[in-house]
Amino acid sequence: MAGMTVFAILLGGDVTATDRLKGQLAGARVIAADSGIAHAATLGLAPELWVGDFDSAGSALEDAFKDVPRQVHPANKDATDGDLAVSEAFRRGASAIILVGGFGGQIDHALSHVAMVLAMTKREMPCMISSGHEEAHPLSFDLLIPDVAAGTRISIVPMSDIKGLTIRGVKWPLEHKNVPFGSTLTLSNAAEGGDIVVQCDLGTGLVVLYP
Repeated sequence: MAGMTVFAILLGGDVTATDRLKGQLAGARVIAADSGIAHAATLGLAPELWVGDFDSAGSALEDAFKDVPRQVHPANKDATDGDLAVSEAFRRGASAIILVGGFGGQIDHALSHVAMVLAMTKREMPCMISSGHEEAHPLSFDLLIPDVAAGTRISIVPMSDIKGLTIRGVKWPLEHKNVPFGSTLTLSNAAEGGDIVVQCDLGTGLVVLYP
């Protein structure tokens, strides 16, 4: 995402402050969604905006981050706090999005975060989800995941039939393989160390790593 205006959206899921995640967030602008602001201190980030209905932040967080500008929304609204934060990032000129803390917690929210990044990819917006210990990239026609440590577990979860899937930089590479929706063929591969290249001719999926 070098050379892009990267926005990190702090969500309320699990986060482990790994060196890899901190490196991915270096130079990013930050918007926190409700209780996701708790990750700002853990990751050494300074949010420029705090968005939400503030139903889950709690008074301790509100005191700790009282100087962060807020965009307050009613509890009865037709979008999640995370969705509102992403929309605000777009308004502020985002050309790449990282959803931090997009896993864990409620399964409906976690799945909606996956849907968000899949939708962004259809708009050719570079994006990913990371909790530090778990990282996900939407499958695209030509995806490069840099600097993956040897032995890192990597899976590709098909969200549709995938045509012409190629995976390089892993223990069990594939070349132009058709992978049907529901297949487990591409689960639990392992990185050889270095860059991983994933390409496909057609289809939707999620590339999941466990750094």
